[in-house]
Amino acid sequence: MARLNPIFVCTSCGGETLKWQGQCPLCGEWNSLEQRTGARARATAPAAAVALGSASGAAPASARLGSGAAELDRVLGGGIVPGSVILLGGDPGIGKSTLLLQVAAHIAATRAVIYASGEESVAQVNLRAGRLNLSAAALGLVAETELAAILALSAERRAALLVIDSIQTVQSAAAQTAAGAVSQLRECTAELVRHAKSTGTAVVIVGHVTKEGAIAGPRLLEHLVDTVLYFESEAGSRYRIVRATKNRFGAVNELGFFAMTASGLKEVKNPAAIFLARAPEPAPGSIVTVTRDGGRPLLIEVQALVDRMRFGAPRRIAQGLDANRLAMLLAAVNRHAGISLQEHDVFVNVVGGIEIAETSWDLPVVIALASSLHGRALPAELVAFGEIGLTGEVRPVAYGDERLREAQAQGFRLAVVPQGNAPRKPGAELRVVGVSRIAEALEAALGPRS
Repeated sequence: MARLNPIFVCTSCGGETLKWQGQCPLCGEWNSLEQRTGARARATAPAAAVALGSASGAAPASARLGSGAAELDRVLGGGIVPGSVILLGGDPGIGKSTLLLQVAAHIAATRAVIYASGEESVAQVNLRAGRLNLSAAALGLVAETELAAILALSAERRAALLVIDSIQTVQSAAAQTAAGAVSQLRECTAELVRHAKSTGTAVVIVGHVTKEGAIAGPRLLEHLVDTVLYFESEAGSRYRIVRATKNRFGAVNELGFFAMTASGLKEVKNPAAIFLARAPEPAPGSIVTVTRDGGRPLLIEVQALVDRMRFGAPRRIAQGLDANRLAMLLAAVNRHAGISLQEHDVFVNVVGGIEIAETSWDLPVVIALASSLHGRALPAELVAFGEIGLTGEVRPVAYGDERLREAQAQGFRLAVVPQGNAPRKPGAELRVVGVSRIAEALEAALGPRS
């Protein structure tokens, strides 16, 4: 029989220490250490193992629950997996509760659903449901913050879906701290995971975010759950983007697009409509590129502005792109294409507020910069993508065929791409120009230099 070893646990950060101190050595909080006693060692029976791929351990693909929104199902990998735990984060007022109430009402049409709100009363949730024209007899609303009572209700109703809005408001008796504390968040999430795995109930947890945009609380929450989703939106925009940063049942970094309307969130089936609202007449410095975020190609407008420097050092400002890579491209263009911008301010912006993390934006940005410098507008039917190396070569990017097919489907007729991405057989509707150097790309897009 092992001895009972006392330890001291910080109620603020959850850290452990072997002796009591007035200040937690990990987070610096004063008078936050509480004494706990270690568990006794005991003999346990071996766990039962299931063969990989056996019928008892496999779940059919049809077991997924449809959310009612194809864009959300795409992000989740095909729907909500029974027994999975999903963590959804986003800024206040972005639409997390609205989306989950719509999903809960859709699933409640055929299955039992529990929506537990710790921030709103049942009457307030009903008001929002009435505004969204939602109704479902099997949707159970409860304003409760005690986790044990919520789990008991879910087990009694045999709920297929349990929504916790939000994890910062619920508390468990196993952690003797206030709701929202680190130990409470960790214990409540662990209990929800155990409940989901033992009962097959899918659990969706709403998490508050910090001012930096990360989900508040310990990073352990994101490790415990199966899927982590983030709600993103440009300030003042009615469009919302749901991004998967972790998904055990699908692809990560998959995107879903929604628009906030008076009747709730509506999915945007053609995201190009968001990013291609261009001016009626072509303007210098504007070009369309095909980027790939998640599992789909997206056509996005990139704008560049070159202005003569007024005073001091030239500015290099990039919105939605890597500013350090922009500086590298300016050096490559100066060396290998004879375009010097050392006495000019350079501004580059991605329309729509999205961020492009891949390198396919190199070539369109260089073309847009040359267009703005010379004051020559690019053809409206032109699209470009490609990576540029320091030696001036234009390098191919992944999924070139898919990008070209998407550009052709959106009505573009001319594409300037790396030689390695050019198709072997010319297309009937889309003319593809393959280039291998920066100078060739500028000539193909802007014509011969005068």
